[in-house]
Amino acid sequence: MKIAEVLNAYPDRLWQVAKQAGVTHVVSRMPLHKDGTPSVDYMDLLHMKKRYEDFGLKLEVFEPGLEWQIHKTRLGIAGREEEIAMFKTLIRHMGTLGVPVLCYNFMAVFNWIRTSVSVPERGGAYVTGYDHSLMKDAPITDAGTISEDQLWENLRYFMKEVVPVAEQAKVKLALHPCDPPLSPIRGIARIITSADAMQQAIDLVPSEYNGVTFCQGTFATAGENIPQTIERFGKSGKIFYIHFRDIRGTAESFTETFHDNGQTDMFAAIQAYKAAGFDGAVRVDHVPTMAGESNQDPGYESMGRLYALGYLRGLLDGAAAK
Repeated sequence: MKIAEVLNAYPDRLWQVAKQAGVTHVVSRMPLHKDGTPSVDYMDLLHMKKRYEDFGLKLEVFEPGLEWQIHKTRLGIAGREEEIAMFKTLIRHMGTLGVPVLCYNFMAVFNWIRTSVSVPERGGAYVTGYDHSLMKDAPITDAGTISEDQLWENLRYFMKEVVPVAEQAKVKLALHPCDPPLSPIRGIARIITSADAMQQAIDLVPSEYNGVTFCQGTFATAGENIPQTIERFGKSGKIFYIHFRDIRGTAESFTETFHDNGQTDMFAAIQAYKAAGFDGAVRVDHVPTMAGESNQDPGYESMGRLYALGYLRGLLDGAAAK
């Protein structure tokens, strides 16, 4: 397994700290134009890849963040053809550049959502949490009510367009489950809310390049048995990329945790990945905010990443020794 970290576009302290902690591969957001809009220009992507390589890191995954979400595509409204065309261009350039995995999700209107970003964890660290009772009466968004049937149809349309391009470029499309795995939230349906739903999604357009971002925290929130679900998707070669994290609770009410303080047997998870022959990128995800940190970027401060990276390295070494 390749230990990866999501890093900024230009060298900073986190690049150095990640390298010192044993990170070998990079998960990157999109390069940006001067006006802050995402770029799929080949030269921008090439320069980003080379910056990482010149620092001794290999770009393994593109995972667009809030700077580029395929909002119109998910909603099936005017403008989706332009978004899909950009997505196809990105896939083709990734294939040329040898970047093997593109992570995306199909959460319409808003991405992962929490009702608190300051839940106390061990030693006063802060983690995020979700309480659905606080959202049941929340107003609907400007997008109005979006049904599950609409999203399934829009996902099918999207996959039919992009999966053949991914096959040609030999780029793996890794679909992330919906977080939280509940439907609806503020009038917006969520469709990838279980392992069965994920299987249904990737079966819409069957392909060896159509698979899963295995987000342990989201599947755990959905009530799935993590080692068994790893085996389920791993034996068919559908796990393309891993978000390694944990939670306590259920989809209706949960908090995130230190990686060693949740409800999942994390060592059993690593053993399951090993048994499945997974050799792709794994990144620690949604880490606690620790003492002295501002919590301005909940889930992505630095000290929690270092703790989680060390814990992951120990689990990997333990599994290798078995």
